Amino acid sequence: MSGTTASGSGRTAGVPRLSGGGANRWTVLIVLCVSLLFVALDTTILYVAVPSVTEDLRPGPVELLWIVDVYPLIAASLLILFGTLGDRVGRRRILLLGYGLFGLASAAAALAPNPQILMVARALLGIGGAMIMPATLSILRQVFPDRRERAVAIGVWSAVAAVGAAVGPVLGGFLVENFWWGSVFLINIPMMAAMLLIGGWLLPESRGERNGPWDVIGAIVAALGVLGIVLGVKRIGSGAAVVGPTTLLPIVLGVLLLILFVRRQRRRTHPLIDVRLFARPAFGTSVGCIVLAMLALVGLQLIAVQYLQLVLGLSPLQTGLRMLPLVFAAMAAGLTGSKMLQAIGPRAMVSLGFVLTAVAVLCLTAMSSQDRPWLLSLGFVLLGFGFQSTLFGAYESMLSEAPAEQSGGAAAIGETSYQLGAGIGVALLGSVMNAAYAPGLNHVDGVPERATASAAHSLGEAYKVAAGLGGAARTALREAARDSFVRGLHVTLIASAVLLLVGAGIALRLPRRAADSTERAEADGEPAPGEGTGGAGRGSSEPAPANSGR
Repeated sequence: MSGTTASGSGRTAGVPRLSGGGANRWTVLIVLCVSLLFVALDTTILYVAVPSVTEDLRPGPVELLWIVDVYPLIAASLLILFGTLGDRVGRRRILLLGYGLFGLASAAAALAPNPQILMVARALLGIGGAMIMPATLSILRQVFPDRRERAVAIGVWSAVAAVGAAVGPVLGGFLVENFWWGSVFLINIPMMAAMLLIGGWLLPESRGERNGPWDVIGAIVAALGVLGIVLGVKRIGSGAAVVGPTTLLPIVLGVLLLILFVRRQRRRTHPLIDVRLFARPAFGTSVGCIVLAMLALVGLQLIAVQYLQLVLGLSPLQTGLRMLPLVFAAMAAGLTGSKMLQAIGPRAMVSLGFVLTAVAVLCLTAMSSQDRPWLLSLGFVLLGFGFQSTLFGAYESMLSEAPAEQSGGAAAIGETSYQLGAGIGVALLGSVMNAAYAPGLNHVDGVPERATASAAHSLGEAYKVAAGLGGAARTALREAARDSFVRGLHVTLIASAVLLLVGAGIALRLPRRAADSTERAEADGEPAPGEGTGGAGRGSSEPAPANSGR
């Protein structure tokens, strides 16, 4: 059998080993993870700097929304474009260009004199991030042909991604409190300069198939399709009406463009992405699990941050420190994921990860307006371990199922699924939260009806309205809003738990063992993932030695 063995230790066909020994592969992993860490940090590090940005640059409400959202919006829409371009022109080349652009954009953002320059800089950061994210995962796929080693590497990679996103508010809070808001971008510059030099020396170059032209039109159609969906979903998450020209229209157009993209790829002799991969249970189910996991938890994370700051009254730095148990648990799950995968297989690992996360979410329903740090810590530990186990098993199954020559496209699909799930989760769980929160403020004794209507928009708005009222009315509105928020949080937690249990059921379509999908493919007479016909896939991958490419 040319695929993986039952133990998961066989090499994946079509991916030759790099010369230079095992140490070089792990050095490459360190370089990839450090660069990914800073890209992940930038998705959340700006949250705590928003008040300082508002005070200094005076952006309008729409400008402020774009300053925060344009980075993930642009990054999500361009992942497929740059992932497949890396397969064609070289993954290392795209990664190094991403390093350079990310560093330059960070300098522009840190020194932005007005909101417009900051928005453009954040958009350029999104382009750089879209170049870096899929390239790190696809290069990892190339330098770790042994599935057991690759599982360890993916565990480290996914743990670093989780740590970056979770530590962002902590680091951002520290920097803003001790320096100025531009420092959250300034820290990227020396690291990206170092990555550019080290990456040019250490990282291997690899490409996929180069037969036929690169489908530029298809790449643009995919980018516009993802852009439309993410834009519409983010508008819903920010409180816009579901049925409206700025929400429903871009979502519908995005879906139509993605349908057109799929039909185009099916007709082409050399498609950007082999959409037939989605018909394989391990690949399609893994992508679905990534979307559902992010959908259930990212919106919940933002609500939890509001709970810690607005209900418990913690500072941004204290809030970040309270969430460190989640970070450490996610790191532990990533670092032990390889052994767990070998012991119980993808199906059990992903399903149990969903169930454990649902249990953690239900435990958090015991949260109230009183601070219970031990309960929060326990819930965050279970949440971090279960969530990261789910993502680890799903990413490993998805990436191992994809042919080696299409690893950039597969990585882009995984990252796009991650971003789409996150965007939809913010919109969906945010809507559930708002629907559960607002009725509690329909009538508050001693508070004018106009004030309660404004307070029903959000807890932060309620506190602002209460500040302008008299003593008794102020206290009554603050208490009513806080209690209503906690009730809404409980409803949202239950909704999230239901989604997670649905994910556990979907994950039962994954193979029992890491090698099952390869064995089924060979039994059906299909080439195993990573094994081209006539040796084409094997010959088209061109990794250089790990110490080459200076």
